[in-house]
Amino acid sequence: MSGDWIDIGAVADIPLRGSRTVSVADGDDVAVFRTGDGAVFALLDRCPHKAGRLSQGIVHGHAVTCPLHNWRIALASGEAQGADSGCTPVIPVRVDDERVLLCVASALKAAA
Repeated sequence: MSGDWIDIGAVADIPLRGSRTVSVADGDDVAVFRTGDGAVFALLDRCPHKAGRLSQGIVHGHAVTCPLHNWRIALASGEAQGADSGCTPVIPVRVDDERVLLCVASALKAAA
């Protein structure tokens, strides 16, 4: 495993259709999501609209709805869906032996 990847916990620690947060730098967090079909995604934990905490939103399909103004954000791309426009940074994440690994270098760059 490269030094750029950090183990942030077991996949089972993230509830289906839920999220967990990981602190990176300067108070920014990364939201790590697990969908109903078990896929894992990571985004900077702020909506591109008004910086709402996406980790507190509702996960449905492969999207999350921001709790502030109901913007729907695609988990794979970070892009706002529908009539809304904007994007939150996607953080590379992978699962290896039921452990969730986050690319710390990408997370730090996105938070800067």
